[in-house]
Amino acid sequence: MDACLSVEREVDKVFGKFQQISCHSQKTLGELVQHVEGIRNELKDAAENHELTAAQSLILSQCIKKVKDSVTFLGSNHKDLHSSVSKVGKAIDRNFMPDINALGQDSNFDCAEKMNLINEVICEHFFRKGMLDIAEQLIQDADLQVDGTNKEPFIEINKILEALKGRNLTPALQWAQMHRDQLQAQSSSLEFKLHRLQFIELLKGGALNQQQILHYARNFGIFADGHSKELQVLMGSLLYLRQGIENSPYSHLLDPIHWLEICDVFTRDACALLGLSVDSPLSVR
Repeated sequence: MDACLSVEREVDKVFGKFQQISCHSQKTLGELVQHVEGIRNELKDAAENHELTAAQSLILSQCIKKVKDSVTFLGSNHKDLHSSVSKVGKAIDRNFMPDINALGQDSNFDCAEKMNLINEVICEHFFRKGMLDIAEQLIQDADLQVDGTNKEPFIEINKILEALKGRNLTPALQWAQMHRDQLQAQSSSLEFKLHRLQFIELLKGGALNQQQILHYARNFGIFADGHSKELQVLMGSLLYLRQGIENSPYSHLLDPIHWLEICDVFTRDACALLGLSVDSPLSVR
């Protein structure tokens, strides 16, 4: 309990300092903006070729110095806050010493119950990684009682990931639509990103896909409020259908990185939906 309280004290210090810096920074920036706007208003009515008077030059020089000083001050506060955050990590390391030697004690493996728990963790790891055959063999060899409802989500997730790696969005879209309410509850943008990627795939077909593209655009209606800027980009790309998106300012839409990103987004959101961490506890980086 004392260890938790010690860490909590460091966390409270960070929150307190963050609030203090946040309030002071907002006040400083607000005053700075007002000062710069006041100078701009004084100079905006001057003629185009107007030369600054000595007084105006002095005011501008002082304004520039004030901006630089403020930036330096805010940067110093940020470094100070970062130092406080690092102390939290040190407090955790100091108060929660990992007993690595316990991993090698025979008492951890001296009963069937403990061995079953270890085998279940290993089995879940294999399910997570899509190694279904190995997981099933372990269940059989270790005589584990694994409920089918526990492994079905992993099987489904891995099938969808395989489809995404093959650039097939249909299974992922079906899954996202089925879990729309739950995904929206956790502020997920997965379904929008899947539709966006499907739209981009249609764009690759150029003017030949024009009718199909316009029809598919109806899917974006429910995302208009939360993704207006991204939708503007997609709609703007339609102007270049005839000459090809690859030869337009929107060529970045065709970057293959989007396919890697959608796999990461799907994995993260699907695991969150199941109440699981993204990485298996047995993963080694």
